[in-house]
Amino acid sequence: MNRYDNPTILTTQQRKPYYKGKSYPNIPVSESDAYVITSSEDRLDLLAYRYYNDATLWWIIAMANNNSTKGLMYPEPGTQLRIPTNLNAVLALFNNFNLAR
Repeated sequence: MNRYDNPTILTTQQRKPYYKGKSYPNIPVSESDAYVITSSEDRLDLLAYRYYNDATLWWIIAMANNNSTKGLMYPEPGTQLRIPTNLNAVLALFNNFNLAR
């Protein structure tokens, strides 16, 4: 599931189209979450591919570890990252959050 699927297109007063940005919910901690200690080879997209078979879902790991990743694709080696494992619940939360806005 690509987060850029089904973009919302709005129009300015001058009738110029633009895309509405996506918003990201806080991802609650779950007992089923996995935890990893990163190495120098780890990247968020590679971790997403390893755990979700979809590199485009890197943003889920980033949102679950907002303070740890500091907005970088390459987390600092030795950082503990939380990997949400209930992917369907996270994607439903994302979709509901963006539909409500």
